[in-house]
Amino acid sequence: MIDVTKLFCGRDTTGDPIRYGHRRGPAHGNPHPTEGPAHAAPPSASDRRPVVAWNICRRCNLACVHCYTDSANRHYPGELTTEEGMALIDDLADFRIPALLFSGGEPLIRPDLFTLAAHARARNLRITLSTNGTLIDEAMAARIREAGFNYVGISLDGIGETNDRFRGMPGAFERAVRGIRNCMAVGQKVGLRLTLTRRNYQDLHAIFRFIEEEGIQRACFYHLVYAGRGNDMTRDDLSHAETRRAMDIILEHTLDFHRRGLGIDILTVDNHVDGPYLYLRLCQTDPKRAEEARRLLEWNGGGANSSGVGFGNIDPQGNVHPDQFWQQHTFGNVRERPFSEIWMDTTDPLMAGLKNRLPLLKGKCSRCRFLKMCGGSFRVRALAVTGDPWAPDPACYLTEEEISGE
Repeated sequence: MIDVTKLFCGRDTTGDPIRYGHRRGPAHGNPHPTEGPAHAAPPSASDRRPVVAWNICRRCNLACVHCYTDSANRHYPGELTTEEGMALIDDLADFRIPALLFSGGEPLIRPDLFTLAAHARARNLRITLSTNGTLIDEAMAARIREAGFNYVGISLDGIGETNDRFRGMPGAFERAVRGIRNCMAVGQKVGLRLTLTRRNYQDLHAIFRFIEEEGIQRACFYHLVYAGRGNDMTRDDLSHAETRRAMDIILEHTLDFHRRGLGIDILTVDNHVDGPYLYLRLCQTDPKRAEEARRLLEWNGGGANSSGVGFGNIDPQGNVHPDQFWQQHTFGNVRERPFSEIWMDTTDPLMAGLKNRLPLLKGKCSRCRFLKMCGGSFRVRALAVTGDPWAPDPACYLTEEEISGE
């Protein structure tokens, strides 16, 4: 996750401590008081406990073309029970993870979501909710706020019919927008999540206008990862030239928001190459800020400290994966061993490799001058395209001249 607002504009956000080891002084306060206290800073990025995304159910009321869990609106057997979920939460709290993300499927479909959320809050866990937003009426928004969710991420993949075609439901856009507005009306921090594809990237200017007009406080732009129903969507992914153009638009609007004091956080997700690209842009316009961004990005380590280190996934049946897109490899099941034990066990060769991946990287990654910033980016995308988790990430859009500095 690349905090564009922090790196490109220098504005503090609540995620700074775990992303960049940045400890804000008391004068900075909390830019988002409704989100709760800022994260604690770990000694180093490699020492981070993982942010855990728990897919609490697979069922979903939509049929998104890029769904990594290949979900449908039907019952899936074998999911963790309420009691098993509460035991999992206890272990995660004792393991001192920085945040627990409730995801799906559509998590609001699971009847005991708020029971699980209450238990997590009682154990002093920061909790976030990832949802398509279509089920958030006024009453549901109030329940979410009262449950103590620090943040709600609502997925949109374009404006109007573009989103509806992507999501497989007419009217999904309007229902999601109502969900956003209902959350904001009760003081719940809410943000937009959008996956960049050829279906929507040309609408980026309109999307940024929508963000401003709706008063949305945070937006995350995800790069496509080839998993689930998105596994054969390489044709829908942006070309390298299109990705660079999309990044230019994102940087342009982020800087504009910052200069006008709008306080909107913009992030990109699932392609750590965005860090070096942002750095190269700053080198041309603001060398001092570029040097600060380089320092923060190298502290973070990019992909080297992401999947299998600073981020993990638990699927609805309790299987533990390096991240939510890596469902084909399981390290163990929380019904058999605690997550904390599974996560620290490096007898699995993949887990051992992920925890020390830089010596294993091949091709352009191994010779890139930005390796400390990017960390080889997203390993599961390399696996999906080449069959080798240590091959270069095919979504790397830097040129040979940029990675060599020549």
